[in-house]
Amino acid sequence: MKFPGGGNIQQLMAQAQRMQSEMKELQAKVSARELDVTSAGGRIKIKVNGKQEILALSIDKEIIDPEDPGMLSDMVKVAVNEAIQKSQEMVAQEMSRVIPPGMAGMF
Repeated sequence: MKFPGGGNIQQLMAQAQRMQSEMKELQAKVSARELDVTSAGGRIKIKVNGKQEILALSIDKEIIDPEDPGMLSDMVKVAVNEAIQKSQEMVAQEMSRVIPPGMAGMF
């Protein structure tokens, strides 16, 4: 079956398979990448990978106030969300090198 522009279904399928193979390789590579994110003026440090998994978390003892545990909870929540966001941005940036614009939802 011919498509407009002279392409046929076999060529399109081959191209899709190449793209899918490239995506799998890139996903494995990106999943292994690690990001170091600091928050609360450098007093909370989080290491996260491309799968948005927290690999390490350290909290400087000077921000631990036993009288106000809610403040520490809020700071950790902000730091974790920032780390996840940066990881997602890194993954999206890497994926945009392989996936044509507008096709990200297909993969």
